[in-house]
Amino acid sequence: MGGRLSSGPASRPTPVSDINVTPLVDVMLVLLIVFMVAAPMMTAGVKVDLPTSNAKPLQEPKPPIVVSINAEGTVYVNQTAATPETLLPLMDKEADGDKERRIHLRGDQALAYGRIVKTMGTLNDAGYARIALVSEQPAQ
Repeated sequence: MGGRLSSGPASRPTPVSDINVTPLVDVMLVLLIVFMVAAPMMTAGVKVDLPTSNAKPLQEPKPPIVVSINAEGTVYVNQTAATPETLLPLMDKEADGDKERRIHLRGDQALAYGRIVKTMGTLNDAGYARIALVSEQPAQ
């Protein structure tokens, strides 16, 4: 605790009521750097080699449910592996019963198109009608 010296023989030192913000600024800058470095790493998902397309990205108020199918044919719902038996219960859990929720279907380009269409048909038969196929922008 700091004190001020005052003139006079009988006066006591009074505490300083100023806050030293330098340590606070240092900590905030370190946290900012940590989050700037860590944020791109948190968006990692299932590795899928997507085809390219010139279509514009969609704007949605709620984040979509991402259904991915990798080159081996394994289906993932938001990074959780699913079998044909567990796909629909997992979708119901992720959508909270909202059948109008947007679904992004990501299929590896090495995968047979029939496998992607079969998964899309399974989701459509369950009542999910807002299914979009995801592709990457072509390299310019």
